[in-house]
Amino acid sequence: MPRDDDLDAREAVLARVESWRRRAPRLADDTITMAHGAGGRASQSLLEAVIRPAFSNPVLDQLEDGAVLDVGDGSRMAITTDAFVVTPRRFAGGSIGDLAVNGTINDLAAMGAEPVALTVSLVLEEGLDVDELRSIIDDLAQAAARAGVPVVTGDTKVVERGAADGCYVTTSGVGRVLPGTRLGIDRVQPADAVVLSGTIGDHGVSVMVARGELELMADVRSDTAPLHGLVGALLEAVPDTRWMRDPTRGGVASACNELAAGSGFGVEIDEQSVPVRGPVAGACELLGLDPLYIANEGKLIAVVPAEDADAAVRAMQGCEQGADACVIGTITDDHPGLVVARTDFGGTRIVDMLVGDPLPRIC
Repeated sequence: MPRDDDLDAREAVLARVESWRRRAPRLADDTITMAHGAGGRASQSLLEAVIRPAFSNPVLDQLEDGAVLDVGDGSRMAITTDAFVVTPRRFAGGSIGDLAVNGTINDLAAMGAEPVALTVSLVLEEGLDVDELRSIIDDLAQAAARAGVPVVTGDTKVVERGAADGCYVTTSGVGRVLPGTRLGIDRVQPADAVVLSGTIGDHGVSVMVARGELELMADVRSDTAPLHGLVGALLEAVPDTRWMRDPTRGGVASACNELAAGSGFGVEIDEQSVPVRGPVAGACELLGLDPLYIANEGKLIAVVPAEDADAAVRAMQGCEQGADACVIGTITDDHPGLVVARTDFGGTRIVDMLVGDPLPRIC
C-alpha cells in the first residue's frame, strides 16, 4: 500500500499539472523557429498558446497523437493526421514516402487501432523532377501495400518555385479500435514496467548522415516501419496494456516526459537497458547528443503491469520490428512528474523535455 506521504506528493504534483494546464498559455517567441517543430518544449508552447485554444474540446484536449471516437454500437474509430517535411527526402533505409505511410499507421497503432485506410496530400514545388516524384509515389504505394492499408483518397497542389522545398506530404489515417482495448495515461500505475520495442536513434542519425554536412561515416539505416502487427501481438499477449506511444520527434525522452506529466507519477529509466546501436552511440558521442532525444520512426514504448513485462517482451520479440525489445524502466511514486535515468556509473540524472532543435527536419 502506498504511504500517506506518497499519496500527498502525487496529489500535489497532479494539482501543479492541473494548475499548469489551466494557466493562460504564453508564447515567448515573436516568430516561428525550427525548435517549434522539434517535439520538445517549444513545440508544446506553440500548441498550448496558439493552436489548442482555437479548437479546444474534450477529445483534442487529451493531446494524443490522434483521436478515438465512438461511432455507435459499441464501436470505436481512431483518426490521425501528420505532415512530413524531411530533408533530404531520401536516406538510408527509407524516404519521405515510407515515413508518410508508416508514421500515420504507427500513430493509429499506438491508440490500439487496426489501420483501415489512408489519405495522401502532396504539395509540390515548381521545378521538382518528375522522376523523383515518381520514386516518392512508388515508395508511398509500396509501403502501403506492405502494411496492407490502402490509400483511398488524396489531393495534389503545386506552388511556386522556392515555396515548398521540393515536396511536402500529408497523410491521414483511420482505424478500427480493437475490441476490449482500453488504453489511457490515467491507467498507468506505480510499479508498472516501461517496455521499448528496440534500438533508438536509428532514424535521426540516418537522416543526419544522409545530409552529408558532418562527414560522418556511420552505417546506420532508418528504422521506419509499420508497427500495427507488433501492437496486435502485444495486446493479444497483454490485454491489460496501459499506454503506448511511438517516440518520434523528441525521442524516448520526450515521450517519457509526456508520460510522467500526464500520469503524475515518476518514470525511472535504466540507461544500461536502453538498446542503442554502436554507430548511433558513436555519432551521438561525437556530436554531443543524447540518444534518448533522437527521433525514431519504427519504435514503440508501452507501459504494462509489472507481472506482464516478460510476456510483453516475448510478444514484441516474436515480431520482426521487435527483435530487440526489452524493459527499460518502471513507473514510480518517487519524483512524481519527472523522468530520471539511472546512469552507467550508478548515479541518477533528470531527463528533461527536449529544449531546442538538435536535428531539424527529421520527419
